[in-house]
Amino acid sequence: MDNQSTSMSTFLLLEFSGIRELQILYCFVFLAFYFTTATANLLIISVVTFDHHLHIPMYFFLMNLAILDLASVSVIMPKSIANSLMNTRYISYSGCISQALLFVSFLTSDFFLLTVMAYDRYVAICNPLQYEMVMNRRTCAQMIATVWISGFFFGILHAIGTFTLPFCSDVVDQFFCEIPQLLKLTCSGFNQGEAGILAFSIIIVLGLFIFILVSYIKILSAVFRIPSTQGRQKALSTCLPHLIVVSVLMFTGTLTYMKLPSNSPSDLDIMLTIIYSLVPPILNPLVYSMRNKDIKAALFKLLGPKITFFRTISLFIHFNL
Repeated sequence: MDNQSTSMSTFLLLEFSGIRELQILYCFVFLAFYFTTATANLLIISVVTFDHHLHIPMYFFLMNLAILDLASVSVIMPKSIANSLMNTRYISYSGCISQALLFVSFLTSDFFLLTVMAYDRYVAICNPLQYEMVMNRRTCAQMIATVWISGFFFGILHAIGTFTLPFCSDVVDQFFCEIPQLLKLTCSGFNQGEAGILAFSIIIVLGLFIFILVSYIKILSAVFRIPSTQGRQKALSTCLPHLIVVSVLMFTGTLTYMKLPSNSPSDLDIMLTIIYSLVPPILNPLVYSMRNKDIKAALFKLLGPKITFFRTISLFIHFNL
């Protein structure tokens, strides 16, 4: 057992199908999903960076959310796509450590940032006269630094708690190096040290979720006091999708990390992992940004000349052919 654990240099990730044609299909499905997610988040990063009208706290936080979403999918998807394309399952030991550490870091930072964004909206709507004083440039920078540092702290904590244990198997029942699936491979089973770290992380996440929930309840109660029906509808259409995205991320992620590990791969395990790891990065741009009129105006300003140019070229080619 000890020789096997110390000499392990690679892990075998889950393949979605043993049929080569289906592997190619999954490869293109994941590639299309990754391209869409990356494009949406890169557009948000670009418009907030280049449009000076968007250099305010709300859009600064949105840009960081887009960076985190892009980073989290980039940690896990390219390797899965490459494995499907090359019909292999291997990931190096160091690659597995990096994947687990970075994914947990970005996922945790994502949740911390969603909490900061909920607080930002609460101050803007419930205490508008104090907004500029409370959410000044220095405070926003400190909040973002805390978000990133906290995420990497949890990532390093989980990586140490997992990879300091001896492994007696190299077959990971997931398409990336996920902490709960890696713990199944340890010689000691579900280690108490890592169980304590998981419990601590879940308590923190639940606390953040309660804070987000209370913030949005106060926001909605403040908006409902406004006599305008249109204003109430706008608040509902904004806050409820935010709460849905946060709830999906929290419940699926918590279930994945709290669920007792089984000896064989489960469709539920795979589905929960897909939902909490891949769905938020593509939903966040739609829910938080693409429905925002300022973002849409900035996108049109950024892409409008290019769209007009390509439309003119296509019309020229059409009429000359």
